Amino acid sequence: MNAKLSSFLISIVVFGSLLGVCHGGELRKHFYKDSCPLAEDIVKEIIWKRVASNSTLPAKFLRMHFHDCFVRGCDASVLLDSTANNQAEKEATPNLSLGGFDVIDEVKTELEKTCPGVVSCADIVALAARDSVSYQFQRPIWEVLTGRRDGSISRISDAFRNIPSPFFNFSSLKQSFAKKSLTVHDLVVLSGGHTIGVGHCNFFSQRLYNFTAGKNDADPSLNSTYAAFLKTQCKSLSNNITIVPMDPGSPLSFDNNYFKNLKLNQGLFQSDAALLTNKEATNTVDELLDSQDFFTEFGQSMKRMGAIDVLTGSLGEIRQKCNVVNS
Repeated sequence: MNAKLSSFLISIVVFGSLLGVCHGGELRKHFYKDSCPLAEDIVKEIIWKRVASNSTLPAKFLRMHFHDCFVRGCDASVLLDSTANNQAEKEATPNLSLGGFDVIDEVKTELEKTCPGVVSCADIVALAARDSVSYQFQRPIWEVLTGRRDGSISRISDAFRNIPSPFFNFSSLKQSFAKKSLTVHDLVVLSGGHTIGVGHCNFFSQRLYNFTAGKNDADPSLNSTYAAFLKTQCKSLSNNITIVPMDPGSPLSFDNNYFKNLKLNQGLFQSDAALLTNKEATNTVDELLDSQDFFTEFGQSMKRMGAIDVLTGSLGEIRQKCNVVNS
């Protein structure tokens, strides 16, 4: 092999391995097999126990994982509390309705008793999202690679800049996901997470009462029967307390009904309806009307999302408590 070719191949290998680190190349199955063999069992046991008595938790953990990964990567920065000198991600409007932090703390406490300083909060969040959604099926429905480490920075401004808004049009959604190296396909598939959980009136009521500023009209792309129902729940633009299910047919069941609703123009948010304004996205919606395709693709997209800008190896730290950095 001549020197030039050899040098070129080495460059390719180095560049490829750098890409691997950026996108979770150092994450792997059963990362804690030797250092904390019971880690994943402990997470699952506590999460399943809590979900059994609180059916709203799967939506909360799925959203927590999403909001964590989209801001500074999947580094558990969303769990950090504000300090005297810094407002953390938790304080940002999109994160004010997050929940389940107490359960994450419970898992972390148990893991610290079993294997002190070994399991990251970032991995706990990723596993909690999978395990909580999987409780309904009594088996894991996607694979979670582990080996993430925890970040030490959490800023309110980063959350505002990076978390996609329910008011986004398709172009803004595509751009937001592309910044995280996620495709239009991932965007549509991951939107399927809206098959569980609730939305606050103030994040969609402009579609009911003031779609065109000053005209007091409704969004013409919203199913009129569904709009009439939503008006009975959200009686004014200023209502920021009332919540409604994002999937009115089966709000606690993880299934592909979100896409069936979408085809009936019953997507709750502007960002949901936006998926039907692009041909590639609409084609993907049609594919996901097949339940098995949805479950398969959701698992793959979650694996890609769970690898966004992860800290691995010697980067970051393993927090002793998930809400504060190590002293």
